[in-house]
Amino acid sequence: MILPEVKIHQPDSFEDFRGELYTLFNQKDSTLTFNHDKVSISRQNVLRGLHGDCKAWKLITCLAGEVYLVVVDYRKNSSNYLKWDSVVLTHKNRKSVLVPPMFANGHLVISSEATFFYKWSYSGGYPDVKDQFSIKWDDPKINIHWPITNPILSYRDTNAKLL
Repeated sequence: MILPEVKIHQPDSFEDFRGELYTLFNQKDSTLTFNHDKVSISRQNVLRGLHGDCKAWKLITCLAGEVYLVVVDYRKNSSNYLKWDSVVLTHKNRKSVLVPPMFANGHLVISSEATFFYKWSYSGGYPDVKDQFSIKWDDPKINIHWPITNPILSYRDTNAKLL
């Protein structure tokens, strides 16, 4: 990742004839306290995001399928403002990405279906849609190289404003 505040974690796993076992998160390894989990199950070519907020950390993992995750630095005072990076998350590579507050994230499902899991860490109330910011997925000021030109979008993402 070119964004140093965004961390990628890939846990060790145990495999045998039954399958695989790994630890996604262990509180003793983190200074964050996670208080909210969300799951998104989407079909191929669905793009969710780019969304963010000013207070939540998100630990993002793909539990099934494959997604193209994009993270954008949205901190106006940062030397990396509007810079982005991407990573492919799959249930096989077991990578997790820790996204800080004021970074937007969005994901595109590139398999036939994917289960996207994220743990949220924040203080106070949950930063719901009214507390979040949205960035147009194809904003030319950011120029993200998505592997698709015509994704399936929500009303919110279709109508997100350009910067």
